[in-house]
Formats: sequence, C-alpha cells, structure tokens
Amino acid sequence: MKAVVVERGASRPTLLDVPDPEPDAGEVLLRTLRVGIDGTDHEVVRGNHGGYPPGDDYQILGHEAVAVVEDANGTDLDAGQLVVPTVRRPAGESNRYFERSEPDMAPDGQYVERGIVGAHGYMSEFFTSHPDFLVPVPDSFAEHGFLVEPVSNSEKAFEHAFAARSAFEWDPESALVLGNGPLGLLTLAMLETESSPFERTYCLGRRDRPDPTVDVIERLGGTYVDSRETAVDSVADAYEPMDFVYEATGYAKHAFETVDALAPNGVGALLGIPNDWEFEVDGGRLHRELVLENKALFGSVNSNARQYEAAKDRLGAFPDWFFDAFVTDVYAPENVEGAFETGDDVIKTVVEFDAP
Repeated sequence: MKAVVVERGASRPTLLDVPDPEPDAGEVLLRTLRVGIDGTDHEVVRGNHGGYPPGDDYQILGHEAVAVVEDANGTDLDAGQLVVPTVRRPAGESNRYFERSEPDMAPDGQYVERGIVGAHGYMSEFFTSHPDFLVPVPDSFAEHGFLVEPVSNSEKAFEHAFAARSAFEWDPESALVLGNGPLGLLTLAMLETESSPFERTYCLGRRDRPDPTVDVIERLGGTYVDSRETAVDSVADAYEPMDFVYEATGYAKHAFETVDALAPNGVGALLGIPNDWEFEVDGGRLHRELVLENKALFGSVNSNARQYEAAKDRLGAFPDWFFDAFVTDVYAPENVEGAFETGDDVIKTVVEFDAP
C-alpha cells in the first residue's frame, strides 16, 4: 500500500510502498480518507521531535485522520462506519493512565504516539487499531473529521482552564490566542461558537495585510493583534487584560509574557513546544503577579476520548465557510512534497487517500 513516510537520515517526506497491515484479533482494518498536516509533522520530518518505531527504518507520518472501517473483524464496529483515531497507545503493557482513560496524562516512557513517537501514523491507505482508540463520527465529518484531533487538544485546555478556576466564581469575558497558525485559528473558532462564554476574542500573529489568516480572524469576530506593534506583555494596556490566554506559538518568552497579559484571576494555557533557549526574566515580579493577582499558568498536551467527544460537538458548530477558508489545499499522496510546503498563503494542507 501507499504510505507517506520519513526515512531515517532523510529530511523530507516521501511516498513509499509498504506492506498492507493485518489486524490482530480484536482490531479493525481502516481505510484512510484524509490526514491533516500540522506543525508536529514538520518537526518529526526535521528530526526535532518524536522517534521511529522500534526496528523500522521509516516512520509513517500523520496523527490527524478520519477513516472508514474497512473490516470490522468481529468487533462491535460496523463496516463503512466513519471514525477518528486517537493518538496515544500504551508503550507495551497497559498502565494506570490508559486504564482510567487518561492517556493524555501519562508521563514520557509510558506511551507511544501514532505518527509521532514509537508507532506508525495514519498517512497510509490503510491502518489497524483496537476499537478502544477509535471515536465514531457522523458521516458528515468525512471531509473535515481529521480536525477532531487538534480541536480535542484545545477542548482539554479549556477544560483544565475552567477546572483551575473552579474554586471560585469565574466569569471570563476576554480571551487571547497567541499564534495565528492552524491550531490558533481552530481555537479562535472554538471561542467564537455559541456555547463559548467569551464575549471578546483576540488573536496575535506576525503577518502583514492582506493575509488569509487575518481574514479568518476578523471574519470569526476576533481582533487581530500584530505582535510587531503590540508585544504580549503590552496587550493588557493596549487592549484589555485577558481572562484567558491560549499559547500556541512555541515561543518560549510568551509563557512568561502571558502573566502580564492576564487579568486578575486569569489563567493561561501553554500548548506550544519551544526549543531550548536561555534568556533573562524578572522572576520575582512574575512570581508576585501570580500570587497577588491570583493568576495561573498550566501546560497541556494531547487529549482523551472525552475531549474527542466534546470536539465533535464543537466542530459541528463551526460556520460552513470556515472549512473552505481554513483548508488551503488537498493533495494526493503522490504530491506529498507539495503538501508539506509552507508559506504565508498556506493555512492547512491535507493528504487525501480516498475521496469522501
């Protein structure tokens, strides 16, 4: 079968003919429809993140997918059923994090991640999975169901933000998203859905107009903040203090600047993964801000099945126009090099194996 891979020693993805997968007892065979490409995929290709499956000289890429059950193999699923696969699996025997349905909280070494570290991903014609790691979705998700995975990561961040403020009455009104990449725009769209409590939203980036991401921000109802004109630690003065800040840049200074952007009682969620970088901060001042203004920061990675379910509902509430504006191009696997090209005119690219 055809698979998009990165081979050991390579720095670009290639199309490879690999053996068809055979489901073990209790597993299903899935036919891939679409796989989204995100920043983590680029990091895996560059060798900056993740790791190869043991004993293999290549890694099948892709962790944002929507697929069809090709062979239910005696499980409770049905052939033809549409599903979204989760990302994490136990590293060997199951452990307490997976047994209590909290794989996203497992520490390093107790999990593998499909398409990222220690296990092949979904960017192939077929793959196999145990049903416990598959989330059924409506047939209407055939084109955009691959977005359930990234949306679920933000659902987790929202859930943890509200949990962090649950000891008192918290009525957030303002939210700032740091980063106008795909995850930032998805998160802004989530903040603008009807069920969101936030009345005013902002999204920070570094783009000159005209720009497709700025167009999406403003069409959603958010305010675009150019970081070259207004740094994160100046946002509170230039616009307003933020009840919630969602960091999706991986720019290490933003973690500390978020403290200044927060309103009293505010909370910041850090999802970007920075490279090692040493720089100076006024730790005493930031410490005082956190203590005296009841501010909070937390980190978040991955998500669990409950958050995938929430993501289904949230994605279903997105405006129809958003998907056309957000998905820049759809590529056949034979044209995968184009799918991994980046530029200011690219928001989200998708590899399509089987047209929905």
